[in-house]
Amino acid sequence: MLKRQPVEKKPISPAWDPWDAWYTRSEKSFYELTSVEFTVTNLCNLRCEHCAVGEALVEKEGSPLPVDQLIRRLDEVETLQTLSITGGEPVLHPRVVNETIRPLLRYAKERGIYTQLNSNLTLPLSRYEDWIEDLDVLHISYNYRDAHDFYRIAFQKYGKEVSLSAAETLFERMKENARTLSKNGVFVSAESLLSPFTAQHIVKMHRDIAEMGCRRHEVHPLYPSDFAKGMTLLTLDEYRSTILRLLDGRDPNVWILFGTLPFFPCSDKQEDLDLWLRLHREENVTVRQDPDGRNRLNINAFTGDVIVTDFGDVPPLGNMMHDRLTEIFHRWLEHPVAKKHHCFCREAHCAGPNILVSHAYYRDWDFTTRKAKAEVRV
Repeated sequence: MLKRQPVEKKPISPAWDPWDAWYTRSEKSFYELTSVEFTVTNLCNLRCEHCAVGEALVEKEGSPLPVDQLIRRLDEVETLQTLSITGGEPVLHPRVVNETIRPLLRYAKERGIYTQLNSNLTLPLSRYEDWIEDLDVLHISYNYRDAHDFYRIAFQKYGKEVSLSAAETLFERMKENARTLSKNGVFVSAESLLSPFTAQHIVKMHRDIAEMGCRRHEVHPLYPSDFAKGMTLLTLDEYRSTILRLLDGRDPNVWILFGTLPFFPCSDKQEDLDLWLRLHREENVTVRQDPDGRNRLNINAFTGDVIVTDFGDVPPLGNMMHDRLTEIFHRWLEHPVAKKHHCFCREAHCAGPNILVSHAYYRDWDFTTRKAKAEVRV
């Protein structure tokens, strides 16, 4: 491992979201690799109906690549700022925690890199306590009103019988874990995927997230991938009205981050432009420019395959066993799919669409030929 002087990290806030692709693109006029995500397991104790990686989940899996190999590739990326860890449920298997997660977090901490781990937070609190201090963001999913919703959603695709009481135990543990960790200073960020079901109850879900002590509420579209492919998506009109209800009913002390937002400042509809401007004027509300393929790559820690996102349909771009990550990233920037979606409007504070959102809602649009009709001052 190369010896570097750690960079002092600014606190994560609405004014500084190090995963956002906007900063590098606006400052340097090009994209560079600042973020890497590792898929460290395909095991999970849940099978959520909306899971965008559900078809990759397994009952048993082999050994991951040695963590030293992962770190050597990270060491080659001089521009690295953030490291994300996802699955499956990364914390499910103690071996993954001890042999992969903890060394990666220690490496990132020594180098001054921001870290995030995605967990369903349903495991006993002791499974998190001995490494959580090295983590910057604990990312959880929250798409439920109560234990009955959790039972239906989390075990929809499970394939074997699970009792309601068992589901209730996991649901209550998740909420209590979030409260305890938040009280102890952990930055817990809860994500909700907007679907025809969650849209009806999003204000209540937001209030529950605030009660759990989460500092941030991330709101994303339902991604039509894997388990979620057959689910009904919100129309854009439904999505817009849901956002407006959430803005009107939100807890102003909780940061709301809209990720992969399916509205753009080059829209032909005035209501879309009005929404875009409101989102950029509201206190404690941000719109994150999509990191996937703009400043981030995902690495499968078992095969070494490198892809644009952990739930996209673009085939692997290379393999970390024989390719440098920066070479793979530049290869992606020349890919026709990247060129189709990598538009940029500085005045409108927009770096274009997420690929899945584009395919779901804007198949007929060529974003590279459109012009922004709204100007944002940030």
